[in-house]
Amino acid sequence: MAQQNALAAQRRKARHFALQALYQWTLSGASVTDIEAEFRVDNDFQHTDGDYFSAVLKGVAAHVEALEALFDPVLDRTLDELDPIERNLLRLGTFELRDRIDVPYKVVISEAVALAKKFGATDSHGYINGVLDKVARDLRTVEHAQER
Repeated sequence: MAQQNALAAQRRKARHFALQALYQWTLSGASVTDIEAEFRVDNDFQHTDGDYFSAVLKGVAAHVEALEALFDPVLDRTLDELDPIERNLLRLGTFELRDRIDVPYKVVISEAVALAKKFGATDSHGYINGVLDKVARDLRTVEHAQER
């Protein structure tokens, strides 16, 4: 149990850094490789799942259009109307829902909501929760149905 909790904490920190790195990537246009290297130098990765950070950062960047295509249909606004934090949280959450089936969908949503509360606009966490829950219904049909 302690080992599971340690991994959860390390992944939580990895998501935190990944969101910041994706935000920087979106605004700067710098390469993901350069941003990852900068983050590893500038931040303490001692209690961070560095492999998870790298997988999420590179996975989102490599598949950004496909990820957006999965959540765009459930938005109540255009992609361009999303602020960069919301957009990158939805990209990150959708990536985890699609590619990281080892992480329960409720954990993915909970972690994204926590990051929205920390970095997003005042009520963005509710929006992130609603959108990712709809995406989870499509991507994690069996898991989602078992929870209901």
